[in-house]
Amino acid sequence: MATPSPRSRAARERAARRWHVYLILCRGNAIYTGIALDVTARYAQHVAGTGARYTRANPPRRLLAKFVCPNQSVASRLEAAIKRLSAAKKRNLVGLSGAAARELLLD
Repeated sequence: MATPSPRSRAARERAARRWHVYLILCRGNAIYTGIALDVTARYAQHVAGTGARYTRANPPRRLLAKFVCPNQSVASRLEAAIKRLSAAKKRNLVGLSGAAARELLLD
């Protein structure tokens, strides 16, 4: 049996990592939506002012929600669907699981 190459092993490890879509409540009660592998580290970047341009201008107040996705493609599609929602509808997503949010917005 052939030994997998380091490149294919690394690709499989990346693919196995779970992506998250997250919602942050920012100054002015605006809601920022993003995706990340490590939401805690990404939120820390936003708080430190080294995250997205939007959160540098509108500092985060708190993390509202995070939704686990099976891969980056699904996370990107869910992020795009959430960004099309009004702020009120985004607030309705808080407390849902990743599966429930995907079922509601992607199916």
